[in-house]
Amino acid sequence: MKGINLNDGLTPRPLLPSLQVPPHPPSLIASIILLSTSHNFLPPFSLTPYQVNKITSSQTQIPYDYYSFPFCRPANGVHHYGENLGEFLTGDRIENSPYELQMKVDQSCTLLCSQTLTKKDVSKLKEAILEGYSHNWIIDNLPAASVMVDDVYQTTYYSRGFLVGLTDEKQEVFALHNHVRIYLDYHRVDGQDAFRVVGFRVRPFSIDHKIGEGATPSLTTCEALESGTAGPAEIKDGAVIHFSYDVQWEASDVRWASRWDIYLNMDHTKTDKVHWFSIANSALIVLFLTGMIAMILIRNLCRDITRYNRVPTEEDRAEEREESGWKLVHADVFRPPTSHPMLLSVMVGTGAQLLMMAFFTIVFAAVGFLSPANRGSLMIAVLLTYVLMGSVAGFVSARLYKTFKGKQWQKCTVFTALWYPSICFTVFLCLDFIDVSYGSSGAVPFLEMLKLLTLWFGISVPLVFMGAYLGYKRDAITFPVVTSNIPREIPDQPWYLSRSFVILAGGILPFGACFVELFFILTSMWLGAYYYVFGFLLLVFTILLVTCAEITIVMTYFQLCNEDYNWWWRSFLSSGSTALYVLLYSAVYFTNIVQPNLFATYLLYFGYMSIISLGMFLMTGCIGFAASLWFNRLIFSSIKVD
Repeated sequence: MKGINLNDGLTPRPLLPSLQVPPHPPSLIASIILLSTSHNFLPPFSLTPYQVNKITSSQTQIPYDYYSFPFCRPANGVHHYGENLGEFLTGDRIENSPYELQMKVDQSCTLLCSQTLTKKDVSKLKEAILEGYSHNWIIDNLPAASVMVDDVYQTTYYSRGFLVGLTDEKQEVFALHNHVRIYLDYHRVDGQDAFRVVGFRVRPFSIDHKIGEGATPSLTTCEALESGTAGPAEIKDGAVIHFSYDVQWEASDVRWASRWDIYLNMDHTKTDKVHWFSIANSALIVLFLTGMIAMILIRNLCRDITRYNRVPTEEDRAEEREESGWKLVHADVFRPPTSHPMLLSVMVGTGAQLLMMAFFTIVFAAVGFLSPANRGSLMIAVLLTYVLMGSVAGFVSARLYKTFKGKQWQKCTVFTALWYPSICFTVFLCLDFIDVSYGSSGAVPFLEMLKLLTLWFGISVPLVFMGAYLGYKRDAITFPVVTSNIPREIPDQPWYLSRSFVILAGGILPFGACFVELFFILTSMWLGAYYYVFGFLLLVFTILLVTCAEITIVMTYFQLCNEDYNWWWRSFLSSGSTALYVLLYSAVYFTNIVQPNLFATYLLYFGYMSIISLGMFLMTGCIGFAASLWFNRLIFSSIKVD
């Protein structure tokens, strides 16, 4: 057998085309973003910081600490770098490495260390290869990239990291990547004798190294890398694996602020077209709904309002004209819901909190405050904006509950502060136990758990109570018509206005407005691709909210025309059902793209997707509820009621 690399000899585990990195805004935006991060100027021949991160696989979603595998360790011991809360939650564990690199100093066939594999090591490495685990290295805060070729679409793109090893089709021979050729690009700082690292690529090899004789150990098989005459480093019990590396420095015209473009701007034209298709698809749905409202609702409403406000003539009295339509329910349309008004208030308030969290996070990311170079920054932004928006949840739920004439305001406030976070934390804790049982680096340490609880009970809960206090001090929402004491009887409804049909149909169009962008979001979450097209996401998010509002208004109007005034819950559930289709789509994505091979992967994936879908249910439901409330107040304030 001859020496092998990613493109010949043994075949690697299949890599999915969806690993392709989504596009990035032009380099100008990248420059604005990345200039906010730290600048590392390295003088010639200075030591270049080399770090390692977690070992990851998109098939298992269970990351491991780098040194839990039989890889070379630093001579001065393993040191952890200070991770932030977001890095802990995403499983990042950044540590020092034994590789010693100097700026602009090439190295050839440098022996790193030799490792004798035990039976346990062999089993762990083979399992890692079968499950597609990859190294993740960092130099100067820049992740290692390996060149990948997509045979289906005939494109070349960069992927983070490189595979631990290879196996053949029959899985009889397993080879470890024990030699790496490190390509580093550097750019001179203008007017200074200093340089910046602007590119980091790795090409892995598997080669059965031989040690030459002499006082200083040296490798005699490095020339076989080019000729391909040496065999691979097979993973066997008792095998001695010699780890080595080459370093090649190359001058580059790439500016420091644009060095992330290879990750964020790959296949720019084709993927951009997909995003623009998503925007066009969403915009057409909004135009369709807007046209429906303009042509049907506004036309019918103007006719109805004119008819209802017309002074009856003698001819009308003679014909004893009987009114029909939505005016007949004017005395009941704003009657508080009879079932679970407190729960509805809590859900609307939590939905408002999540809506504000999503909006501010996307805006901050779109303008460039959340750089991919700052690991964990997006997760921290989500947590902080959610916590700070607790006052919004308290205010909305309190005022709505007061409008429903509720009396247990303390209970409502406590539910608002604890209901959704308790569900999320319970699921998160159960999934964290799974990571702990596998010894995964994704397991959140106890101290970080305490930080999460401090954010929850130390900031979020007090803000919810403060918002609730302000909400209860405000007057209840006023309505343009008076509610009668005796409820009106609701006539039988046609099948297309039944509750189940309206709820299921209400979420189809909003889901259709966002499902294309949802694919890229899921790819970023579960396959490790960078997502940095937040400008597109902001447009799609806006279109999603407009679609939810418009479809709920249409459904509410048809319901009132058939004299059914129980719209409170239905308006929330009809637009909130968008989350159901998101969850179903994520199940299809999981089956076709993720291709899991562990039961724990099912639990992790659907556990987190259930939390996300529940949050989307509350957020879209809140929009539908608010749109229907505004619509009903508007139309009933336009008619005269005897």
